[in-house]
Formats: sequence, C-alpha cells, structure tokens
Amino acid sequence: MKAVILAGGSATRLFPVTQVINKHLLPIYNKPMIYYPLSLVMLAGIRDVVIVAGEVDIENYKRLLGDGSHLGASFDYLIQDAPKGLAHGLMAAAPLVEGDCVCLALGDNIFFGHGLPELLRDARSAVEKDGGACVFGYYVPDPERFGVLELDKDGKVVSIIEKPASPKSHYAAVGLYFYDKTVFEKARRIKPSGRGEYEITSVNEEYLKEGRLAAKLLGRGVAWFDAGTYDSFLEAGEFVATIERKTGLMIGCVEEISYRNGWIDKRQLISIAERLGKTSYGRYLARLADEE
Repeated sequence: MKAVILAGGSATRLFPVTQVINKHLLPIYNKPMIYYPLSLVMLAGIRDVVIVAGEVDIENYKRLLGDGSHLGASFDYLIQDAPKGLAHGLMAAAPLVEGDCVCLALGDNIFFGHGLPELLRDARSAVEKDGGACVFGYYVPDPERFGVLELDKDGKVVSIIEKPASPKSHYAAVGLYFYDKTVFEKARRIKPSGRGEYEITSVNEEYLKEGRLAAKLLGRGVAWFDAGTYDSFLEAGEFVATIERKTGLMIGCVEEISYRNGWIDKRQLISIAERLGKTSYGRYLARLADEE
C-alpha cells in the first residue's frame, strides 16, 4: 500500500496568512501541520508516500521533507494543477500510485487517541486482503457541514451524503481513507458536483454501490481536528500543546515513529537530533535515544 497526502488548495478560510504560505506548512504547536497526516500513514506502516500540492508550494515541501530516506521511507511529490476537489487531488497521484492499494490522508486533519495505530493497521490489512474501501466516522454536533455516514443497526454503511440539509446521523466521514486497487478507475467515472469539484464522497459512493464500503467509528477516546479555520487551527495547537506538556511525549513526531517502527536506528536518530540542535524538538529526540 502507498499513501497520498493532499496538501494543495488555496485555504481561503485562512486568508490573509495563506496568501503567502501553504496552510499545511503552518505550525500546529511545535511542528508543521503536514507532520500530523504523515505520522498517521507511518503509524499504519506505510513507507511510500506521495505528497500532492500546488506548483508554487512543491519546492517548499521538498526542502522540508526531502526524499524520506532520513526516515527510512520514500517521499515523492506531484502537482495538482488546480484545486478541483479531493478526488481530483487523488487523481493527480495516479502516475505514481495507480496499481497499488492507497491510503488517502488530508493534510489538515489531525488525529490522536488510544488504540489509533492498531485501528489504522487493521483498516489497511482489511483492504489489502479483502478489497473495497474503509472510511472513518467521527461524531460531530454539526453534521450538515460534512460528508455524513448513515449506518444500519449492524454498522453497515447505508448512505454517505456530502453536506446534507437533513443529516441521517451525526457521524462525519473524516479525512482518512483506505482504498483498494480499483480506486482510480472509480475516480475516473465520477462527475463534478454542483460546486464544480470532484468530491471524494462520490468515489466512496462508487464503493457503496458495490457493497464494498466499510466504516470504522472513532470513539470518545479519539480526538479529531480539521484545522481549516482560525478557530480549529488554534484549537488543534492548544490540544497538542496540552497533551505534550502533560505527558512529555510528542504527537505527530515522524522521527520517533520511524525509530519505533525500526526504519531508522539509534545512530540515525541521534544524527537528526544533533541537526536540530538545542531546540526542544532536538532534545526530545536525543532523550528518546538515551532512553533506549
């Protein structure tokens, strides 16, 4: 399985800040936003990652993340020529990903909670073994703002509707998806929505028509943030800061995940820590190496 992280778009809700810098490069507390979805796919055990962004931003991502070899991974970069929806961004990754199962992560979605790595690996394993697609549902008070999942009494997906006027449930389909190898042929079949975008909900509906769309509900022990507005951006940063201060452990630390996955060794971890110098981030990585 390969991962695609969507880091494009114009982020107009965060203007004027995002007129000069891509949203996903802004800091959520002590690390760039892009680290959080990247950490998710790494927790799922995925090493091959394609980052999709606008042409003006690609070089910044390359400077930040490189080719991934320092993390024991492989990062590639592709351009989305216009912000025409999430499914359009997924299609931009087809030259490097088609033919593989895909984990699609939105660059501004942040997840944290007990048991999350196991949940991710279970979803990956199920899709790789049995095919189909898996989405994640999160209880929200305002479901009309999201793609909404309707489930039957057995937890099977009955419908998934983008921004419904009368939501059938309070479960929003959040920004993480696992797809089998047929996802690109399905994405090519969909039509633009009324707002002129190729919606990822339309791709999910293609799987639903085949009876091959599964949903995993994220319980109360999991926090989810869509950091696309000023308030949610600030809320996500405050949450990360609080957890890290209370526990002394980092959220979304890609170097730590790589080290614990066995993708890099202690010597490599120390080398990264030394490059970061006497920053709190560098000291954290040095402490990890010392603890081991």
